Amino acid sequence: MKATEAKLLDFLRRSNQFVVPIYQRTYSWTKVECKQLWDDIVKAGDDDNVTVHFIGSIVYIEQGVSNVVSPSQLQVIDGQQRLTTVMLLMAALANALGDSEPVAGFRADKLRNYYLLNPLEDHDRRYKLLLSQTDKASLIALVDSREQPRDPSVRVTKNFAFFEYWIDLLKPNLTAICKGLAKLGVVDIALNRGQDNPQLIFESMNSTGRELSQADLIRNFVLMDLEGADQTRLYELYWRPMELEFGQEAYSSQFDSFMRHYLTVETGEIPTINGVYEAFKKHARPVTKKAGVEALVKEIHRFSRYFCAMALGTETNPDLKSAFHDLGELKVDVAYPFLMELYQDYETGKLSAADFISAVRLVESYVFRRYICALPTHSMNKTFATFKKALNKDRYLESIQAHFLGMSSYRRFPDDKTFSRDLPTRDVYTGNARRGYWLFRLETFGQKEPLNKEYTVNIEHILPQNPVLCKEWKSDLGPDWERIQNTWLHTIGNLTLTGYNSPYSDKPFSEKRDMERGFKESPLRLNAGLRLLDVWNEEAIKARAAQLTEKALQVWTAPKLSPEIAASYRPKADPEAYGLKDHPSISSGPLAEVFEAFRKEVLALDPCVTETFLKNNVVAYKAENNFVDLVPQAKRVKLTLNMKLADLEDPNHLCKDVSGVGHSGYGDVQLILNSTNELPDIMGLVRQSFDKQMGDGDV
Repeated sequence: MKATEAKLLDFLRRSNQFVVPIYQRTYSWTKVECKQLWDDIVKAGDDDNVTVHFIGSIVYIEQGVSNVVSPSQLQVIDGQQRLTTVMLLMAALANALGDSEPVAGFRADKLRNYYLLNPLEDHDRRYKLLLSQTDKASLIALVDSREQPRDPSVRVTKNFAFFEYWIDLLKPNLTAICKGLAKLGVVDIALNRGQDNPQLIFESMNSTGRELSQADLIRNFVLMDLEGADQTRLYELYWRPMELEFGQEAYSSQFDSFMRHYLTVETGEIPTINGVYEAFKKHARPVTKKAGVEALVKEIHRFSRYFCAMALGTETNPDLKSAFHDLGELKVDVAYPFLMELYQDYETGKLSAADFISAVRLVESYVFRRYICALPTHSMNKTFATFKKALNKDRYLESIQAHFLGMSSYRRFPDDKTFSRDLPTRDVYTGNARRGYWLFRLETFGQKEPLNKEYTVNIEHILPQNPVLCKEWKSDLGPDWERIQNTWLHTIGNLTLTGYNSPYSDKPFSEKRDMERGFKESPLRLNAGLRLLDVWNEEAIKARAAQLTEKALQVWTAPKLSPEIAASYRPKADPEAYGLKDHPSISSGPLAEVFEAFRKEVLALDPCVTETFLKNNVVAYKAENNFVDLVPQAKRVKLTLNMKLADLEDPNHLCKDVSGVGHSGYGDVQLILNSTNELPDIMGLVRQSFDKQMGDGDV
């Protein structure tokens, strides 16, 4: 490696051509980074005391170790964001300057022939900077002042337009921007492929203001070490189609999430969103060693198609596409790893389209019913990440239904009775991003052409939200109108859809019903019963809620299996399983009272808490995992908490760190319970361990 300081314009002028290799990220700077660079350039140009303004490093690979003196192509490892942005600025400035030259060297033809072009070269060799596929054609069109390609680079064209706008604001005095550009400095870093490790350098470097995404790092890891011909072939065959299938914006915003879901499918473990790259390297090394890089990239491409079908609307089967759309409206991306596994079997014929659609609808019902029944959503990603272990692919849909029915505690699938009980009284509006979803599902269920595409609808509170109701409303509701409004305002019985939310306003029910385009004329099925009512009061809200609940049972169905089939999937009871009777020290004797008091408190923390007696004299209490373990001793009970001592609030110093000591129980913190009098302080510590586990949730 050799590094020197250089003025950017001198550096560009003596360089023949920079090429952004295909494994590099696409151009990603936004208006924020462009404006920061613009302000820095103008500020430097206005200040005669500033001789140079450094904007970072340009790192590239050349054949030798000397600085840029040869006409060879230079592959950019870091700095393409700065290079591209300065090129866009100079292209916009050249258009604005024309034949004028406010500062020596800053005239349209000089900017183009010194810094943007190699004027004596032909074809691609003509351009000082060649970007990768998505951006290349757009930058060339701007430099040549030609029309943009059919699918232009969003970031390249937008940022060029920003610079055109800001330059126009400075006219006619463009001296400051010219002087500022002349003062820009960089660190010129040339690498030697035989001596330096471009992969490690790429991982460690971030362009100013824009961190490398997990997708950037992964593409680099997969393609960088390949020979040029192999790089191009795999990129064109697999990676480029992925970029096109995602689209520019979705590739930037969702590819990292896709890779997280893909790794969950492949490894059964869920990486954090910022740990995707490290998890990918761990997964990729043995795969590429055994099957080669192409097999890995081909597999990623295949799973990316599944993700795009589910999350980006590219599915071609209309019924499956509709199911994916509804799942997306419900925001159930935690289910994608499980559904990607199913999609793979659907594509290979192991799972029929009808059963796949039924499975997607069951996932939708599961999530929506849990929301209505106020079941906690923590660890739902783990529920779906491990779901495939329960699949019997010879009885595919049946095994999915059985697993849903077999889940208990906080993971359970709410049954019809529970769902019907909770839906009518649930606030389904306040702070609920899904509030439009369930109304549209009720309206469109079973319809092939549910709504006129030009008919825009909004959520309507039949009984208004305004706490100051008019006299007609108070009369309809009766003397208890405040309680009725507070109780039923945001519930299913009082909500509907309309295209005329504003005209309805807070008008009395009879006016909303009879006005032009009121409920009587509404084409929506949700409003069909409203035209027949004379008054809207508590009884009417309850009656409508009951009707909609009956329909909801058809929309969000529960799994249905015969008791015999369901029983066949349940794990067989272990006749040798341990129980309280096998722990005589806490089932009778001096510790029995202490144990009973403790277990009562722990089990009361949440319905999801389970108690397991183990043969090693341990009693485990778990939600997702063990959060406290109990080990009875001669005259006291030893407790182990599954958390770090540093994370505990322990004002009475009851705990000690046993992380480096052999001990029974699952965790790093130990404390002693001697009597029931100590329970208040002890349970304060146990609750912290429980809350930490419950709060870890979806990461």
